[in-house]
Amino acid sequence: MAKPGRNEPCPCGSGKKFKNCHESKTANARTSQILMVVVGAAMLAAIAAGVASFTGEQSRSGTRVWSAEHGHYHDANGVQVP
Repeated sequence: MAKPGRNEPCPCGSGKKFKNCHESKTANARTSQILMVVVGAAMLAAIAAGVASFTGEQSRSGTRVWSAEHGHYHDANGVQVP
């Protein structure tokens, strides 16, 4: 079935023009779908960054450097290690 023109009667039978009845609803549905894809991609990127951060810290935490001026060990990032 072909999409009705903007000024044609809406196929739902309301008697209104398509542009005043269902056109905005179909545009909003498309916008919502695009937004869902973008948010999903951002969430996957955040999870991937978190996993990479977590695994990267595990491998660097084995390197400890004694700081005589502070009197304790530091890891490779300069953070105090207990």
